[in-house]
Amino acid sequence: MTGQFKPARGRLNGAGPVAVIDIGSNSVRLVVYERKARTPTMLFNEKLLAGLGRGVATTGRLAEESVNMALGELTRFKALIEHTGCKDLFIVATAAARDAENGPEFVRQVEEFLETPVRILDGSEEAYYSALGVIAGFWQPRGIVGDMGGGSLELVEIADNKPGKGFTFPLGGLRLSEEAEGKIANARKITESALKGYDWPNLAPGERTFYAVGGTWRSLGRLHLMQNNYPLHVMHNYEISAEEAIEFCRKIAVPNLEGIEMSEVVSKQRRPLVPIGAVVLEQVLLSMKAERLVFSATGVREGLLHEKLSPEMQAEDPVIEAARELCTLRSRSPDHALELIDWTDRVFKELEIEETANETRLRHAACLLADIGWRAHPDYRGEQSLNIISNASFVGLDHASRAYLAAAVFYRHQGLREGALSPVIRQLFTNRLRIRAKVLGAILRVASLLSASMAGLLPKVGIEKTDAGLVIILDRDIADLDGERLRKRVAQLAKVIETDVQMKVG
Repeated sequence: MTGQFKPARGRLNGAGPVAVIDIGSNSVRLVVYERKARTPTMLFNEKLLAGLGRGVATTGRLAEESVNMALGELTRFKALIEHTGCKDLFIVATAAARDAENGPEFVRQVEEFLETPVRILDGSEEAYYSALGVIAGFWQPRGIVGDMGGGSLELVEIADNKPGKGFTFPLGGLRLSEEAEGKIANARKITESALKGYDWPNLAPGERTFYAVGGTWRSLGRLHLMQNNYPLHVMHNYEISAEEAIEFCRKIAVPNLEGIEMSEVVSKQRRPLVPIGAVVLEQVLLSMKAERLVFSATGVREGLLHEKLSPEMQAEDPVIEAARELCTLRSRSPDHALELIDWTDRVFKELEIEETANETRLRHAACLLADIGWRAHPDYRGEQSLNIISNASFVGLDHASRAYLAAAVFYRHQGLREGALSPVIRQLFTNRLRIRAKVLGAILRVASLLSASMAGLLPKVGIEKTDAGLVIILDRDIADLDGERLRKRVAQLAKVIETDVQMKVG
């Protein structure tokens, strides 16, 4: 291939990539993030199920085979870190490294090879960073975070965007499986005994949410999602009632998931641990009198990076920041997106459309995402935008809110016909958000024709509410923008909001 690309790389500016190596009891993982940000985007993600914690409960030592496997993978990780140009590297180790007799020697080898200190997290620190990861990945979460690794389980309350005191239990998947000799009944007894002395926080009704962190529980959640033919294959913020979760945990608590429908969606290496994870999850949900279970894709690694942000960055809205990044990378005019926010603020105010704080932030995010599909063929811009938004690595919003964002941008491009919208998205909606997505889509369609999706014009377009309805006012210096197609879209808007809308040059 001849020629060279120009400097643009499809990535955002910043201090450069940052890498985290997480040495857990079951897996050793490298994640390279684009930069330190409120919503850090993964450039690269790889794990090896080395099973460092296997045998620690019985022998007290890391198995030589697991150590060699982990060190071999770290050789590859080092090469990848150098190749991707990471400016910072953080290494953390958890239960296996801290509990094993030969853990310090293994850590010394890692530090010498990678020339970077390894931070061995104690149980309370692991709980803290897991909770901070959930705070980074959700919008104002409240409840209890549980992080189940291979060697331990951490529990910690979160409220007001702050972690409480963390507690650790010897209930990691590998450790519990060994102590229970692979028997489900034994695992249940050990779990009940370990949790019996825990003083559960006194959560008010509506706040008894359990946030499940860790690969074993995510595998469990994926199995539930697939068995129930859930329309969106996004694990983060996948939510089910505690009652349904408890029933499901009891159903799949079968050694190696033998005979369980669709067990093949769980990797072979995870299958022995998922039934153990189900036993622990069932007991946690029962003990805390949980109301709902929510799965989190963010945990210790994201918590570690979140701590390194300034207080101002930590306070940013993760959905708005993620949408702003996509807008910067993919839209014709990021400044126009900001004008859309101001313009829709004015329209909603004049129409006296009542919004919750969450609905306002979602509308603003939709404005930032309104033009991310413009490089596609015009016939497919709506569909491409919908697919990007539906499956993007957004955090800080539930699946109904994700459907709202996708639908509003789809309507903006493809028109307002209900039948054209993906049935997948329609299943995720609440009715209130469905209506608001169509209203916003209709407004964005008018704005796109008014401005050609470029900055500088919408601030000149007035909005006024009269007894007769809504009036869109064009200044005389932009009067030539009036036209038949624009008026047709204004008529569509009027139909959607069930209010007369007129164009006026004034």
